Amino acid sequence: MTKLLCDFTVGESGKIVKVNGEGRIRRRLFDMGITPQADVVMRKKAPLGDPIEVTVRGYELTLRKGEAACVEVEVK
Repeated sequence: MTKLLCDFTVGESGKIVKVNGEGRIRRRLFDMGITPQADVVMRKKAPLGDPIEVTVRGYELTLRKGEAACVEVEVK
């Protein structure tokens, strides 16, 4: 089952399938290590859902909800 990273609940994990978006946002996500086949775990979510904290490639990363909406993840 595929979900957007912004729709994950705390503790949920998966493998990145696709990074959508264009231009600067897509490039920024790739530079931060958000690439296909990388494992990702949702660690924390702010009370209103923005920002979120994930673990990817062994480090903690904070993303805006709009950025997380560009990442498709295969749920484990």
